[in-house]
Amino acid sequence: MPVRVQIEDFDLTTEVAGLRAADRGIGAVVSFIGTVRDMNDGSSVAAMELEHYPGMTEKALEEIVAQARTRWDIADALVIHRVGPLKPLDQIVLVAATSAHRGTAFAACEFIIDYLKTEAPFWKKEQTPQGARWVDARVTDDIALEKWKKTPGPDGIGQ
Repeated sequence: MPVRVQIEDFDLTTEVAGLRAADRGIGAVVSFIGTVRDMNDGSSVAAMELEHYPGMTEKALEEIVAQARTRWDIADALVIHRVGPLKPLDQIVLVAATSAHRGTAFAACEFIIDYLKTEAPFWKKEQTPQGARWVDARVTDDIALEKWKKTPGPDGIGQ
């Protein structure tokens, strides 16, 4: 279960190639990249600082990937989350899932990012013209998570 929390940027092509290399049965690779926005909650954002709890954060991410593996027949999954200072347009997070079929890969990727956004111990501080501010969790992230908490149907999505 590849999970990395790092300061360094990542390269999508390199990371996906690594996921695909070990399994010829992979028919689908789905990836999500989250980036720093230059606007949030009505204010411009000059920079963002991401903090985490070392050890605990990686364990939480590994558990999220393990849950995805129990719901779907994925070949592999990858989560890379950056910490430290970032600027608008910088990549923050990569989530990728591989499987024999696209539906499985899409669902697993969406599940992982939805859980990551609400359950992984990360803290974001934005630098705005009004000063620094901590970013609160979004109600929309909580709503997205709710669909996964119901009893999974045959497609792994809560029914």
